[in-house]
Amino acid sequence: MSSATISEVRIAAAHDGEAELIVTLSFENGGQSLVTLDEFAARTLLSSCAVDSADGLIGASWVQVRDALVASSGRYAETQDTEH
Repeated sequence: MSSATISEVRIAAAHDGEAELIVTLSFENGGQSLVTLDEFAARTLLSSCAVDSADGLIGASWVQVRDALVASSGRYAETQDTEH
């Protein structure tokens, strides 16, 4: 599997007005993918990378991005489980 890393980070406004993070993942073969992280996923990513700013994420592994997205998604599953 490719070892994609974060090559660019920008902050954008989501449709609800909340801030979100858009990271560009660069792959060894020259390809790139944009990944949008909601506020929860962005905070999780910053924490897991032990950085205080978005620029500090440059060079981080795609695995950390994946894990932040899983954590963000999981918080909804946990909420649904407790409602039933």
